[in-house]
Amino acid sequence: MLSGKRKRTKYVSRKSSSKNTVVQLEADVLDKEEGEVVKVELQEEIIEGRVDDQSVQEVKVLDLSELKKKTIEDLLKIAEDLGVVSNGRMLKQEIIFQLMKKVVSDGGAAIGGGVVEILSDGFGFLRSPEANYAASGDDVYISAGQIKKFNLRTGDIVSGEIRAPSEKERYFTLVKAHSINFTDMAKLQRYVHFDDLIPLYPEERILLECNDPISLHKKDISMRVIDIVAPLGKGQRALIVAPPRAGKTIILQQIAHSISVNHPDIELIVLLIGERPEEVTDMCRSVKGEVVSSTFDEPGYRHVQLAEIVIEKAKRMVEHKKNVVILLDSITRLARAYNSVIPSSGKVLTGGVDSNALQRPKRFFGAARNIENGGSLTIIATALIETGSKMDEVIFEEFKGTGNCEIILDRKISDKRVYPAIDISKSGTRKEDMLIDNVCLKKVWLLRRLLSSMGSVEAMEFLRDKLSITKDNNEFFDMMNS
Repeated sequence: MLSGKRKRTKYVSRKSSSKNTVVQLEADVLDKEEGEVVKVELQEEIIEGRVDDQSVQEVKVLDLSELKKKTIEDLLKIAEDLGVVSNGRMLKQEIIFQLMKKVVSDGGAAIGGGVVEILSDGFGFLRSPEANYAASGDDVYISAGQIKKFNLRTGDIVSGEIRAPSEKERYFTLVKAHSINFTDMAKLQRYVHFDDLIPLYPEERILLECNDPISLHKKDISMRVIDIVAPLGKGQRALIVAPPRAGKTIILQQIAHSISVNHPDIELIVLLIGERPEEVTDMCRSVKGEVVSSTFDEPGYRHVQLAEIVIEKAKRMVEHKKNVVILLDSITRLARAYNSVIPSSGKVLTGGVDSNALQRPKRFFGAARNIENGGSLTIIATALIETGSKMDEVIFEEFKGTGNCEIILDRKISDKRVYPAIDISKSGTRKEDMLIDNVCLKKVWLLRRLLSSMGSVEAMEFLRDKLSITKDNNEFFDMMNS
């Protein structure tokens, strides 16, 4: 038996001349945390003697989560192999639904998983990141009794055995839970709720300096600038303040790439609120991590529902001492969505913002923290300015000062096609001495004093030219000595 696996016993029957012979199957189920597909290996051990391999019928085991990751072409091929009749007008969710129903009706097993969303009526569903946590026909139903039995909350990651719906049912139903938050049911332990965890200043640095994905032989200058000007740590609450067309989306992609390369242990979630569909596709293809989105043509309650389930999922992971990073684009559009959804309080601020509308977006952004004794939640969010909207100005003013790191992008720099368009004098990190060693910190302060006498464009051009002739930041700091 391989290490890190658990054993599950399944039973199937084969037809013989006299009676059905029960065949014991030992299934080595790979750890779900590794994301591997369940594989069943047949053993030739039966009650009444030995049989050959051809007399044993292999059990079909379908993983709902794996099916959702496949393309429609792959699903249609699987449907053809299993004899499922499908027409060209069926949606992806409908094809998956028919596949799972066919396998279960033929005596096979079905396994499903997802993120719990508990509704106001007490029951819940397992939502899928492949569907951007939206309600769909292939969601798995969880009864109120199971939620109470396992003390489930919104955001818990659950996987287990599911059954096909009966004639009067519409959804798959969770029959038996195998794991909750990647922990086997037999090994579940008590944990401290997120609100009771002790927050600390960021102490462990998130190094962004890595090879440029386009020209792999040299480091990405944009990430090197951020490491010098506004270093990030685990548990950081960072705000990227940007006018339109200043390059904030590119910076988010580069940050996501750096985190996935330098810190593969970090759970990365990219949350896109009110984005353009083509930018969502570009982000999905360029980022190695979970990318969930709600585009600008969706209603405000979808933006709110997606943000709520993502932050709850992140909290559950932090409770189990994991390091999570959420890249949010943008917190301005999220606040706009909350403003359109919440009931009116009768008190309206300048720009048409309700006085209670920003409470929940602040709670979202304020969830970022470094946790004592392990775990952290880092949120790097973008805020829009200079859009011509008074509401956006009010939203930015409300969030200004709530973060412990600010990266300010300047339109004047981007208009001259100098990237990254970071205003060095206005950008910075609180308590940066806890992230940078004393030797480098003194050199950073010396560099800031030198650049403070220049304009924002000249300072960025000067720093970019000096960084381009060195291989990495260590070589750049060594060059400052000479």
